[in-house]
Amino acid sequence: MTLPDNGMVHVKSPYSVPETLKRLETILQTKNLTVFARIDHSGEAEKVGLKMRPTQLIIFGNPKGGTPPMVAAPTLAIDLPLKALAWEDADAKVWLSYNSPDYLKRRHEIPGDLVKNIAGVGPLVAEAVK
Repeated sequence: MTLPDNGMVHVKSPYSVPETLKRLETILQTKNLTVFARIDHSGEAEKVGLKMRPTQLIIFGNPKGGTPPMVAAPTLAIDLPLKALAWEDADAKVWLSYNSPDYLKRRHEIPGDLVKNIAGVGPLVAEAVK
């Protein structure tokens, strides 16, 4: 499967969508990161009689780490807190996707020394899918 180069990183998961997010949520809790919300897009679609492949989003972060970059680049607040999207493609493969920190740096002109505050998302996602 070829995914567009749109600033997102897509990591294949060997787990189901709910299990992938459960694993990520457990990791976030051990790292003392706050889970602000978990949105079950496919579950909500089902409630209104629509079909959608499994798709769930988790919104997470740490105000101590996220606030300094938002102060320096206020528009970053549209992309923070960080998000990870677990979704199933047409071939029943599960992916865990997130915005690349480098993409967010370019999009919002975040000072280089503050990108580290949001760059931890990659290792968290990698740990969740191993």
